[in-house]
Amino acid sequence: MRLIKIHPDDNVAVALEEIKEGEQVQVENESVTALSTIIRGHKIALTNIAEGEPIVKYGNPIGLAKEPIAKGSWVHVHNVKTGLSETASYAYNHMVYPKPDVEMKTFMGFRREDGRAAIRNELWIVPTVGCVNNIAQVLVRENQDLVKGSVEGIYTFPHPYGCSQMGDDHAQTRKLLAALVRHPNAGGVLVLSLGCENLTQDQFKEELGSWDDKRVKFLVCQQVEDEIAEGRKLLKELAEYAGSFQREEIPASELVVGMKCGGSDGLSGITANPTVGRFSDRLTAMGGTTVLTEVPEMFGAENILFSRCENEAVFDKAVLMVNRFKDYFVSHGQVVYENPSPGNKAGGITTLEDKSCGCVQKGGSAQIVDVLEYAEPVTKKGLNLLSGPGNDLVSATDLTAAGAHLILFTTGRGTPFGAPAPTVKISTNTALYENKNNWIDFNAGSVAEGEPLDEAGKRLMDYVLRVASGEKTKAEAHGAKEIAIFKDGVTL
Repeated sequence: MRLIKIHPDDNVAVALEEIKEGEQVQVENESVTALSTIIRGHKIALTNIAEGEPIVKYGNPIGLAKEPIAKGSWVHVHNVKTGLSETASYAYNHMVYPKPDVEMKTFMGFRREDGRAAIRNELWIVPTVGCVNNIAQVLVRENQDLVKGSVEGIYTFPHPYGCSQMGDDHAQTRKLLAALVRHPNAGGVLVLSLGCENLTQDQFKEELGSWDDKRVKFLVCQQVEDEIAEGRKLLKELAEYAGSFQREEIPASELVVGMKCGGSDGLSGITANPTVGRFSDRLTAMGGTTVLTEVPEMFGAENILFSRCENEAVFDKAVLMVNRFKDYFVSHGQVVYENPSPGNKAGGITTLEDKSCGCVQKGGSAQIVDVLEYAEPVTKKGLNLLSGPGNDLVSATDLTAAGAHLILFTTGRGTPFGAPAPTVKISTNTALYENKNNWIDFNAGSVAEGEPLDEAGKRLMDYVLRVASGEKTKAEAHGAKEIAIFKDGVTL
């Protein structure tokens, strides 16, 4: 198969391999002759399309023809424009799809004293202000001897904030960092402060609420003579506590998995994203939890998600989430639809609607049980939506803060970064998997070569359970664990 027509109503097909100018190719029961070379992941017109007529892919409009497009033509940014605007109205039209039949699974994880499950047992140093980033990095470097027994690593997450912020930015930094401190993958946490920042230790403790003194320690560098020596002392206490935990069998229903895409291409919505969608359907059918974010990459495909909100209250929260993000764009003088990156476009994604319809495939077909604010923790099992931008590092940090044990990250172009939670890179095409095997953990390009999506979803489930049981991702093997905090306001 060289072309794929995703939905019966589509008037374009996607090239699964390069098609030369003049080649005649079959798609389902029709043939089409390429009027120019069609690169893998790009679209070809299956019929004559009039100027102003919708371009239909995934069974949804993904844009409008700028000019008449002849059958066999390359369909992309040169002859297609977005159909989106800053305003839209939504109606609740509830749809329910059958759940897959699944066999209950388990993994070997850690059981915390408060009853939560974890898939890693690490020591984390969380700076409350960027001024102490270097101290945190020195503490990591000089205390690697504490990584032994069941303690699997020691990490810190530098960032530039915690001071010179006001209002919502200050609150978001505080909220995000406190959420990281609570994350179950950290068996012990050292909260590192300077002492004069506007994110004071008292503020941070108030945001954190209750905590276990054995698991969370605090150090204010200006209040001790030698912060490195004092940090070493506290980390030894944390390592002793974290080392008391051992892996044990835990039901997969306790897993929380974030879902994200980046460096997308024309195959993202055909191979990797629907594979993740099949995984999500299987995990939620077991009683587990998945979390989908990247609100701007829902624009143009909102109704695919909104129809699956389990009730009108969840629908209203979802509409509010999308409209708030549109207002965020407009308030900064930006249009809502100029989202696909140069890499996206080079990979075959033409408009934001095209990108969004592919992006939401990660959500599968399950009911949406809740809609979360930025860095808000998951409380309901099932498929959740999480407010956050499309930026890879910001949204992956957001997913970690919401409680994701690990993150499934689909990509058609490749990227080496990792969030604090183990970040599984899933390639949309086999060439990427083979060329960047030091980045990519799982190949979904096999779907374009004939593997059924259900089988790919089962294969991904098996891999996720191995990662949850301790198998390292490629990003973890390279020590890639980073954060980025969402910022909107002024810096003093």
